Amino acid sequence: MNGTAVARTGMVAIVGRPNVGKSTLLNALVGAHVSITARKPQTTRTRVLGVLTQGTPPATTQFIFVDTPGLQTKARTLLARRMNESVRTALAGVDAVVLVIDARGWHPADDAVLALLPAQRGNVILALNKTDTLARYDDVLPVLADCARRYPFAALVPVSAEKRRQLDELLDEIAKLLPPGEPLFDADAVTDRSLRFLAAETIREKAFRLLGDELPYGIAVAIERWQETQQRVEIVAALIVERESHKPIVIGARGAKLREIGRLARADIETLIGKPVVLRTWVRVKRGWSEDAGTLRALGYE
Repeated sequence: MNGTAVARTGMVAIVGRPNVGKSTLLNALVGAHVSITARKPQTTRTRVLGVLTQGTPPATTQFIFVDTPGLQTKARTLLARRMNESVRTALAGVDAVVLVIDARGWHPADDAVLALLPAQRGNVILALNKTDTLARYDDVLPVLADCARRYPFAALVPVSAEKRRQLDELLDEIAKLLPPGEPLFDADAVTDRSLRFLAAETIREKAFRLLGDELPYGIAVAIERWQETQQRVEIVAALIVERESHKPIVIGARGAKLREIGRLARADIETLIGKPVVLRTWVRVKRGWSEDAGTLRALGYE
């Protein structure tokens, strides 16, 4: 890919408005489920690194992707403000930026993200995601022309993260922007996050997906116990909500919703860890957790 026998390593920020598929794109690029996904804004709340290493020494290329929360235009809580700050921090000092938009067309909310990008930087690639939702692939052509007028992108690449289409083309364009440098992670690494963090995020993902519009935004997951042996892992996790009225929504009739969240999460966590998992979940009310700096820190939302 690089044409010369040198190692290249670089940080790549993936940015965009909520619900354009940034986390799905990250997972597709690294080939592992390192960032949770759901058809709901505010799914990603903090910085998550995804790592992809291609090639063999000395000509390796290591992409270190920074998945960021969707930019919140109405940042009323401390959590939302922290999420926006995470986006701005991710843009500082990276080697390349991938701006993700919906392939069906530019959205007014995309302007807020575009405003964060420095003019004439030369290292911003536009990824037009969800091309699989277009009636005809050629429908992307006028969108490409419109986007090219808005900003001097280094490249514009239509992709489908869901169907894994044209991801190699996107990687080729990103690789052109990465500087020479030795890998920072082992070749088989896919993320910098701990198994505990990934387990908590997996549980939160299942809650988002199962509860849908019933689910209050003010929900988080804390791993309260993690006991691991050679045979299995025992996990106790609390789903934290902000109001008493939210608790029965998460639990469901006779505990059915909470049991299903645990069942679905346990299967994915077993795949993640590679051994049997005993998962126990319960719901705890903590009023104003999204405004409490100490709680946000403990949950990893810094």
